[in-house]
Parts: sequence; C-alpha cells; structure tokens
Amino acid sequence: MAPSAEPCVGQDVWNGTEPEPTALHLLNVCFLKTAGVWVPPMYLWVLGPIYLLYLHRHGQGYLRMSLLFKAKLVLGLALIILCTSSVSVALWRIQRGTPQAPEFLIHPTVWLTTMSFAMFLIHMERKKGVRASGVLFGYWLLCFLLPATSAAQLTLRGGFRSDPFYHLSTYLCLSLVAAQFVLSCLVDQPPFFPEDPQQPNPCPEADASFPSRVTFWWVSGLVWRGYRRTLGPEDLWSLSRENSSEELVSQLEREWTRNRSVAQRRTKVRAARKKGSRGVETPEMEPLLEQEGGQRGPLLRAIWQMSRSTFLLATFAIVISDVFRFTVPKLLSLFLEFMGNPTTPAWKGYLLAVLMFLSASLQSLLEQYYMYRVKVLQMRIRTAITGLVYRKVLVLSSTSRKASAVGDVVNLVSVDVQRLIDCFIYLNGLWMTIIWMAICFIYLWQLLGLSALTAIAVFMSLLPLNFFITKKRKQHQQEHMTQKDSRARLTSSVMGNMKIVKSHGWEGAFLERILRIRSQELGALRTSNLLFSMSLVSFQVSTFLVALVLFAVHTLVAEENAMDAEKAFVTLTVLTILNKAQAFLPFSINSVIQARVSLDRLAAFLCLEEVDPGAVDSSPSRCTVGETCVSVHDGTFAWSRESTPCLRRINLTVPQGCLVAVVGAVGAGKSSLLSALLGELSKVEGSVSIKGSVAYVPQEAWVQHTSVVENVCFRQKLDPLWLERVLEACALWPDVSSFPAGVHTKIGEQGMSLSGGQKQRLSLARAVYRKAAVYLLDDPLAALDAHVGQHVFNQVIGPSGLLRGTTRILVTHVLHVLPQADWIVVLEDGAIAEMGPYQELLHRKGALVRLLDAANHPGDSGDGETELLTEAKNPRGSAECEKPTGGPGRSMKLVPGKDGTTSEAQTRAALDEPEWAGQPTAEDRMRNGRVKATMYLTYLRAVGAPLCLYVLFLFLCQQVASFCSSYWLSLWADDPTVDGRQTQAALRGSIFGLLGCLQAVGLFASVAMVLLAGIRASSLLFRRLLWDVVPSPIGFFERTPLGNLLNHFSKETDTVDVDIPDKVRSLLIYGFGLLEAILAITVATPLAAVAILPLVALYAGLQSLYAASLCQLRRLESARHSRVCSHVAETFQGSAVVRAFQAQRPFVAQNDAYVDESQRVTFPRLVAERWLVVNLELLGKVLVLVAATCAVLSKVHLSAGLVGFSVSAALQMTQTLQWAVRSWTDLESSIVSVERMKDYDRTPKEAPWRLPTCAARSSWPHSGEIEFRNFGLRYHPELPLAVRGVSFKIHAGEKVGIVGRTGAGKSSLAGGLVRLLEAAEGGIWIDGVPIAHVGLHTLRSRITIIPQDSTLFPGSLRMNLDVLSEHTDEAIWEALETVQLRAMVASLPGQLQYECAEQGHNLSVGQKQLLCLARALLRKTQILILDEATAAVDPGTELQMQAALGSWSAQCTVLLIAHRLCSVMDCARVLVMDKGQLAESGSPTQLLAQQGLFYRLAQESGLV
Repeated sequence: MAPSAEPCVGQDVWNGTEPEPTALHLLNVCFLKTAGVWVPPMYLWVLGPIYLLYLHRHGQGYLRMSLLFKAKLVLGLALIILCTSSVSVALWRIQRGTPQAPEFLIHPTVWLTTMSFAMFLIHMERKKGVRASGVLFGYWLLCFLLPATSAAQLTLRGGFRSDPFYHLSTYLCLSLVAAQFVLSCLVDQPPFFPEDPQQPNPCPEADASFPSRVTFWWVSGLVWRGYRRTLGPEDLWSLSRENSSEELVSQLEREWTRNRSVAQRRTKVRAARKKGSRGVETPEMEPLLEQEGGQRGPLLRAIWQMSRSTFLLATFAIVISDVFRFTVPKLLSLFLEFMGNPTTPAWKGYLLAVLMFLSASLQSLLEQYYMYRVKVLQMRIRTAITGLVYRKVLVLSSTSRKASAVGDVVNLVSVDVQRLIDCFIYLNGLWMTIIWMAICFIYLWQLLGLSALTAIAVFMSLLPLNFFITKKRKQHQQEHMTQKDSRARLTSSVMGNMKIVKSHGWEGAFLERILRIRSQELGALRTSNLLFSMSLVSFQVSTFLVALVLFAVHTLVAEENAMDAEKAFVTLTVLTILNKAQAFLPFSINSVIQARVSLDRLAAFLCLEEVDPGAVDSSPSRCTVGETCVSVHDGTFAWSRESTPCLRRINLTVPQGCLVAVVGAVGAGKSSLLSALLGELSKVEGSVSIKGSVAYVPQEAWVQHTSVVENVCFRQKLDPLWLERVLEACALWPDVSSFPAGVHTKIGEQGMSLSGGQKQRLSLARAVYRKAAVYLLDDPLAALDAHVGQHVFNQVIGPSGLLRGTTRILVTHVLHVLPQADWIVVLEDGAIAEMGPYQELLHRKGALVRLLDAANHPGDSGDGETELLTEAKNPRGSAECEKPTGGPGRSMKLVPGKDGTTSEAQTRAALDEPEWAGQPTAEDRMRNGRVKATMYLTYLRAVGAPLCLYVLFLFLCQQVASFCSSYWLSLWADDPTVDGRQTQAALRGSIFGLLGCLQAVGLFASVAMVLLAGIRASSLLFRRLLWDVVPSPIGFFERTPLGNLLNHFSKETDTVDVDIPDKVRSLLIYGFGLLEAILAITVATPLAAVAILPLVALYAGLQSLYAASLCQLRRLESARHSRVCSHVAETFQGSAVVRAFQAQRPFVAQNDAYVDESQRVTFPRLVAERWLVVNLELLGKVLVLVAATCAVLSKVHLSAGLVGFSVSAALQMTQTLQWAVRSWTDLESSIVSVERMKDYDRTPKEAPWRLPTCAARSSWPHSGEIEFRNFGLRYHPELPLAVRGVSFKIHAGEKVGIVGRTGAGKSSLAGGLVRLLEAAEGGIWIDGVPIAHVGLHTLRSRITIIPQDSTLFPGSLRMNLDVLSEHTDEAIWEALETVQLRAMVASLPGQLQYECAEQGHNLSVGQKQLLCLARALLRKTQILILDEATAAVDPGTELQMQAALGSWSAQCTVLLIAHRLCSVMDCARVLVMDKGQLAESGSPTQLLAQQGLFYRLAQESGLV
C-alpha cells in the first residue's frame, strides 16, 4: 500500500502529555494509517502458515482454472506490479538524492511480499479444491477498510496534494483490493475429481460463498420450503462422509480399543508392582485396580482424540469473539467521551459508531461459528457413541444383559449421550468465565479506581447464596425425578395391563395412586421453581446491586469523584458481561459434573463382560449324513465367571439329521443347554463344536418392529415360493391372509399386535426360512394350541416336516411328541440324568418315567397314562404319518385364544401403520402448520384468567421499575459538578437503590407466579388426560400402541410441566425488556424510532419462517431418534438370536442407517437455529448503529447521559430481541404438547362406573346364576358379530367348561360377562338382574377372574394383594397360607411391604401366579372365571393352585375357559364354541359319545 506523502513524525503525533481525550489519540490519522499498513500483513502471515497446513491435510480434489480464478490472478498480478512500482519509485528518489522517510520503502515492500503470499494461497486453494476462502476474505476486507479510512482522512486534510503519484497509486490499489474483495465473496466451480463421491441431495454449504457461510444464508432455501409446504425426506440433505456413522464409529471404536488396551496394560503393570511389593497376588485386586485406574479415562481420551481439532478450532473462534466482546465497552467509552466533548469532529463519532457495529457483529458471527462447530461436533459424538453402544449390545454376555435392563440401554443412548455432548458447549466456560471476570475487574479498576474492589466483595458475597440455592434446588430436582419415574412406572404398568385393571374394576384405585404420586411430584417441582426464581433474581439483580455499591462508594467516599455518563453506562455494560460470566460458571460446573456421571455410566457399560467368541468351535461347512454335527465333551458351564455352574459334566454327541428332544423339570437346565451350544454361557471347562449354520428359536419369541416378510427372511434374499411353504407349514398363512397388507404388514413393537402363538410361529418361521444345518428349538410348541402345535410339529419339526434331514435339538414340555424323537435327553439339576431312544428310556423306568408321572393331573385316571405308554410302543415315525401317536401329554399354551374376527379386527387396527415410520400420519399433518390460537387459549384457561392478568401486572411493574432506574441513572450522570462533587449524589443513589429493590421484588414475584401458574395448568391438563384415557373401552387400548400412550404421559407431560412455563417466563421477561429498550431509544433519540419498526417487522418475518420449519424438523427428528432407540432396545432383547443367525453385520448396518437418518434431520435443525440467531443478532447490531448515528446527528441537543442510556439499551436490545423471538418460537414448538394432551378428549368412553340407581343390591349376586339370552357382540361397529345367538343358563354353584378352537369366541364370552365388550344384541342376566343395568365397577367387583398371565404392579406386595385396601393384614396372611406362600413372603425383606418390581420380575412365574390366586381368594365372590389360569406354570405350582381353589370353587359358580381338554373333563357341563356360536353343550361323557366337535378336539389332543 502506498503511504501518504506525510510521514508520521513530529512532536504532536504521539504526544501523551497533552490532556486530550483518548478518542483523539486512538483515532488520529497517523494511528489509522499505521494500522492500515501493518494489520493486514500481520493477519495473513499469522494465519497463512496454519491455513497451508490445513490445506495440506484436507484436500478435496483440484479446481479447474475457472474464469473466477483467472480474474483473481490478474488482479493479484496488478497489485504486485503496483507495489513493485511503489518500491521502485522510492528507490529512484533516494538514488536522485531526494530524502525519503523509511516508511516509504518499508511499507510497499511489506505489502509486496504479502501480496505474493496471498497469490500463492490462491494457487494452493485451487489445487486443494477450496471453492471459497475465509482467510483471504478477511485479508481483502482488512486491506480495504483500514487503508480506505486513513486515505479518506488524508484526502480531507489535503495530505495527497504534495505527491500526485502516491495519490493515484493509493486509489488504484484500493480499487484493485475492492475488486479482489468482491471476487472473494463468490464461490468457484466444484472440484474436477472430488475426493468424496457425489451425494444424491448434497448439502448446499459446499456451494455457498464465504459470506453466505458465516451468515448461514445457504440454509434459507430449506427454511423457505418449510414455510411454504410440508418438509419430507426428499428435502433433507445427504450426510457428508465425515458425518456418517461408518466413518465416525470406526474412528471412535479404533481409538477406544487402543486406549483401553493401553489402560489394561498399565493396570497389569501396577498389579505386578503391587505383587512384587507384597509378595502375594490376589485376583480380587484386579477389578479394584482397574476401577482405580478408572474406566472413564480410555473413553474420555478416545473422544478427545477424535474431536480435539474441531474443538480447538471452535475454542479459537470463541476466544477471538471474546476479544470483540470486550472491545464494545471500550468503544462505548470512547463514544460517550466523544459525545461529552463538543470540539471533537463529527467523523470520529461516525467512525466509532461503525466500529461498534463491526465489533458487535464480528463478536456475534464468531460466537455463532463456535456454536455451529460445537453443535456439529455434538452430532458427531452422538453418532459415534450410539454406534459404539450398539456394537457393544451385540456382544454382551448373558450376565451383562441381566445386569442391564432395556431401559438402561435406551437411557444411555438418549439421556447419557445427550448429557455428555451438552458438556461441550459449557466446557470452555470453566476457564473463560474466570478470564471474563478478571478483564471486567480490570475495566472497572480503570473506570472507578479503588471502588472496583467493592464489586469483588459483592460478587463474592453472592456466590455462596447462589451455590446454596443451587444445592437445595438439586435436591428437590432429584426428588422430582424420583417421583416422576415412580409415576411413569405405575402409569406404564396400568396402561399395559388395562384389561386386568378393568376386569377387576380397579381404575379408581390406580387413578388415586397416580394422582397422589403426581401431587408429590408437582410439590417437589413447585419448591424447585421457587428456588429457581430466587436464583434467577439473584443473578439478574446482582448487576444492579454491584452497580449501586460501586456508584455509592465511588461518589460518596472520595470527594473528587463524580458520576458521568462514561462511568455509569460503561460500568453497566461491563457488569452485564460480569453477570453473564457469574451465571455461566455454575451452569458449566453442573454440566461437567453431569457429563462425568454419564461418561462413567457409558464407560461402565462399554467395559461389561462380552461373550467369548471362542466358546464354540463352529465350522461353516455342513457335515455329511451320519457324521457328528453337534458335540459337547465334558462341558461345565456357568452364567458368569463368578457364579456357580448351571450345567455340569455334559457329554452329548448329535449326528447329522437327528431329532433330539431335551426334557426335564422346570429349572433343570434345558434352556441353559441351548445357550451353551450358542456360546452364550461362560465355559468353565470342556469343549463345544458345531458344524454348519445354526438357526435358533428362543423360548420367549423375539419379533422385530417390521413387516412379516422381513421378520421371516431376516436379512436374507427373498424366495417367494419357499416363503409360502414356510408360512403354510408354520400355520401362519391364515393369519397373514387376514392382515391388511398380507406379508408386508408391519408388526407392532415387541409384537404387541400379535398373540403369543403367532409370535412363536413367526419366530419358528424365521428359523425354518434360513435353511440351516442345525436347529436349536427352545420349547416352540408351548404357546400353541394342541391342534396347532400338532400341525407345526408334523409339518416343520417332525420326521416328515420341512426340517427333516437337518439336526434338530428340541427343548419341549409337550411330552406326547417324544415318541417321534430319535434321541431323548433328560436333564435334572443341570446334569444329564439319562438319554437314549424313547422305548429304551421307558423300560429303564428312570428320570423320563418320573417326569411323565409328574405331568399327570390329579383328576386324570390311570388309563390315560396307560394309553400313552401303550400306544407309544409303536410310534409311527415314517413320512406317511400325519399325526403322532400318544396320550394326553401336557401342552402349555401361554396366550388365551381369541375369536377370529377379533384377531382380524385388532390386527387390522394395530398394524395399519405407514410403511415409512417418519412419514406424518393424519394427526401429524394437522400439526405441521402453525399452532392454532385455541391451544394457547386452552393453556391460559387451565392457568385461569385472574392469574394471567396478575402475572402481566407484575411483569409490567418490575419493567417500569427497571426503566425508571436506568433513566434515573442517566439523570444522575448529567448532574453538574461543583468543586468535583455532585450535590445530589446521596439523593440520586438512594432513589436508584429503591428502584432497584422494587425491580428485584417485582422480578421474583412475577417469575414465581409464572412458574406456579404453569404447575397449576399442568396439574389440570394431566388430570384431564388421565380421565380422557382411563375410561376408554378396552378396544381403545388394544388398538392404540402403548408407546403412544406413554409418550403422552411422559414426554408431553414433562414439556407442559417444565418447558412451557420456562418458555413463557423467558418470553415475558424478554418481551417486556424489548418494550423498555424501544422506549429508551425513542426517548433519547427519536430519529431511531424510524428504524425500529422495520427491524421489528423483519424480526417477526424471520420468526415466522423459522417457526414453521422448526416444528416440522423437530417432529421428524423425534420420529427418527425414537426409531434409533427402538432399534437399540429391540436388538438388546434379541441379541442372542442375532448372534445365533450370524446377522451382526446387517444389524450394525441397519443401526448406522437409522442413526444417519436421524442426523439428516438434526443437522438442518441446528443450522436453521444458527441461521435465525445470526440474522437476528445482525439486525440488532443495525439498531446499535442507528442509535449511535442518530446520537451523532443530534449531538448538540443530547446530553452524554441520555446517549449512554440509548446506546446501552440498543446493545442490550440485540440480545433481548433475539431471545424474545427464540422464546416465542420455542413456546410455539412446545405448545404442541398441549394439543397432544387433548388427543383423546373425544374418544368413546365406557358406560358409567357407578349408577345412581343401580338394579343390583349390596348382596348381589347371592347365588351366582348366569343366563345368556341370544347374546351377541362385535369388536368394532363396522365389523360383523364375533359372537352371535348364544343362549344358555348356568345354575348357581355349577362348574362349566368352555372349549373350542383358537378364535372360536371362548374369551369373548368372559369379556362380555364383565362388559369389557358391550352386547350388540341380547343380554346377560346374573341372578335375574340384567348386567346392562348395573354400573361397571359394581359388576366387576362381584366377579373374580383369574387370567392366564400373572400380573403384578409396581408397589408393595400388600398393595398388589389388596388393591382397594379393603382387607386386614390377618386376612391377607390367611390367603397367603391357603396358597402356601406364607413362608416365602415372611422371608422377604419387609414382608407385606416388599416392593415388587415392574411386572413382578423379582418373583418367579409360579410365585406370581400364586399371588394372583391369593388376590382372587380375598375377593370371595359368587362367580369365578378361570381363563386357563394354570397353563403357564409348572406341575408343582399347578397342584398348589388346584388345592387352593378346591374349597372355594365348590361354593361358587365356576366358568373354566380351557385350551386343554383335560382341564374340563371333571366339569359338570361343557360348552363347545365354534365360529362365535354355541355348537355343543353337555357333560364330557355325553359330548364324547356324540362324536361331534368336542370328540374331534379330543382326538387332536390325544385324549381318545
């Protein structure tokens, strides 16, 4: 750059002795010229080498020599020539003897070398594929702005007249630099050979120029589309390779493995040293040493190594941003100094206004760049850790799976990962806030001298108060979370078992319990909110308190000190920064502490025990006929390395093509044997080998949340013909044919839309479709009816089934299939008691015979067993055999049969979901637009109109006090000084303090009232939601996925509890603060009001654009993230199946795809947030520029105090406007939860629970006579009758069995009897009273149902036994004595107060069923319904139940719904249902003699 003709020399250039204002020193022409010459080269030489290193490591291909590059090259060469000419002219003049100052030679030389370096950078950028350069953009901007400012001042002063050459060269250089700057705002063509493959919908960031990148305007297209229409998957950008799961997870996994190996080696070294020092090695010390070293360290180092470059770059940006943050108060001080000096030229005021605008803008841009980089880093860390956790799920051992519940793993992925990544934003706050405080105190020291020490004292006195409030609030937050978890568990249990709840009439009792817990939850939240109000007020008012003490000490203690505008308003600006630092520090500490806890949890999970990949010697090659396919030699296995062995001395050899049946009592180790063959158990000693591929059917069927065909094919190629054969053989074809989309129908989560038998057959079909060599079948027939189980065995497992020729190891309780097995293994107490062919084991009369004897029912005659043994002597094992021979073997059925129409209706309702899970349903489409005003009115009505008005009044009062205190301070600053003192300082200070106290009281009252009003509204809305859902008919709960219901009671409720009140608080604070700022600017500088209205309009427009897109992006993000969590939970539950099928790689790929789809929504949302914030803040900086410019224009009419009042208000208005808009947008997004809580207010409701005039008396029913008169019912108004024309009468005390095939309508009769389904025609009379004229709770309390599935609820054992609290402890102990559980309950901690886990998981199946029986015994009703209550328990528990029921059932009317005909053989009468009608009725002997439907069912069950 050509220097001016006048060098910066002379006495008056840097004279610091003259009493001139600071602005004159910093803004003189010489200073500006020197900065213009040296700052741009220093900038480029500092950043250039770093930038070159970055280009070297991050190449993206090379760019072709485009027109843009050629233009840059030509302009750069012109600048080099111009600088060279300036050096040449200076040398020529020196040679001629003309004296030249050194700067005339040094400055052009520096610019020449710097321009050459800039051209080299342009060339390197083209070779490395950089299309838009931020470094060169900043360089050309500095090259133009600073020299242009000094050149303009020199021109005004006539400094160029003496040297026309330098005059022309300066303007020519500025023109060329301006052209280069314009070109740097453009973007070049894409690379010719890009490093990354072309994406189908690439992110527009790559095609954006640098100004568009820093202002995030490249997002505008997506925001505009979201405003005009509904966003879909096609609108979302593809993820770049560096953001994909494949890249990120592999990187973190590599670092985690390396760091963990290093940590383990160090642990072993420490253990060896301790061993050497002590001389004794204890194995128990190894875990302690590992814990001492910390599991957290390797994971933390791995995360740091993959994120350090991005984090350090973002940290550098926020440091530079803070430099500009503290530049603003200094510039404000100079500006107020300028306003107080009438002789200073006006151009300096305009320059200071522009510098304030630029500094504030750069601070915002750099801060938002920091937020953008950290948010992207958070997204990457979430992707990497989620993938790492998922991969760990696939290798967890059985012990680790038991130690970690599904909810724990989902919490790791959703909650702990979120807390960990949140820490990245606050991490720099640990040290930067301390630097902020130090700089602020230095500023205050410069402004106020020794008085600044009082600020330290006040802040130090406030810190203990804030920490105390924070500690107390944390305690109440923990209590709130505990109560919320308790409520969520109870609500989940009640909603998931609503059929049991309604059958017993327990809705009112559970509603009371839920609301009681809810009251305690809101009580803790109320206290926490009050403490939060105190904390907020202490932070907000600390600025005022410190200012009051500072001003009072400064003006009243020292006589020579007087208040002026610079001291007053610059101090307030500095204190605002100081207050922000003080508020940010506790958040940073709390966030880091939470992140540390989450990091520990994640590290502990990642260090859990894994399955031993070498436990089983597996070979992929199939073995030949007769060759050993499965062998176990001297095998001893345990569930974990520390536990005792569960299988001992197992020696088993299975040849290829053999069917092996594994039998034994409950707990004998049958399922453990299959787990050992799969490598799921810890191998203590011995060897296991399997040849060929393996397929596994678990005891509890595992079904994926996907279509039927995808469940069956299980990541294998689709073969339609083979699929049809598999479905037919597994008896799934009739079910699939009734589904709305056939095999493409999506199954609900955890198979909730399927019955137990359907899930088990689907699980079996998955194994059959695989065409494996070895099949491990864990009791697949247990959940099937006798005839369905016989069909499945014949067509799939048996000698003539699809699996013939393969090796099958079948664990079973269905003993009548044993004659068709080639080999039988009998287990007892974890060891093989005996094995061999069926006939051989019968002749031995050993363990198998004892097992067959134990399986007989007490009521069965000896002939039944004789028949089994006799017919079994000649088993028909040939391929021509259509059904096996055998007697009444025990066939367990885990799910009661349902009517066929019922199954179809429920399936059609539950499975009719969109194929794309993220696709909006009709309900979601309604929410894609802006939230309706009626939702706000609904929330306000829940709050109450008087309370709403009172809150607004309180906010208005505190804002008026705030405005008056600031205005009063401006008047104080303008008070004249007499002898260095202001005469009214004491009065001014007293009133200023009084106004501040009023503001503090008003702020506390207003914030507390808003939060308390939010609690009132959430309490009312939750109660309404509860009363909208619970009285709904049972069909509503069968059609509505449980996850949807629980989402309303958890996520949406939490949003209404916490988020909406907080957003309303923020909106009111910033909204009233905005009004105060507008009023302050308008009062001080009326001209600025002209710019305020357009700016507010632009703010509203940006908010409208953003809000419309944000709601859609958040909905899409929630759906995608829910799919990730569901897939993780689903895989955790079925990890054994995934490993058995060797499908880990496809599942990992599927999870990566789900995570990437989720991040495809997260990335647009986070950049849209940055788009909004950047543009809002830049608009706010324009307001600062307008206010300062108007102050310069009106300088002669304004005092410095009013100007400080106006400009400081404009500086605060920037943040105020931004947060007001963001609060409104967040409120609009959160208010959707109010709409969702009203989803069920119009659903149909049941009949009244109680009737004012009930037809039944208190003693009804006194005898228990039941009469069905032409009874019919349907499951949905549009469906045909499921039960029709049923008429029969059951006499008092009669025991009647109800049988029929699956779907015949057996359970429908029981549902109609307790009015779970209302009669569509006819009716039911009990003791002559029509049940339709009786309240539901009255009816259901007089009937006892013992279902097949034992259900316990979270809570004490006593509560589970006596839900309505109607019985004494003595009566409960008596009932426990009857079911032989008194000793067991007495041994439990707390006895009757023992806390049952969810679904009673801390009790065995038999214990739960006996507890349910004790619960039924306490009711002592005249009518008892047994819905196959003994089918899911072992023979011993069944005998206990039958003994307990014996005396009671003899005194009441009993309806026994049976799926096993042997259960009804002792009934006085049997009703046979078929296709919803009563087909046969009579005693078992009569029905067998008729040889009708009952006889055919008996044949299929092996009874005849």
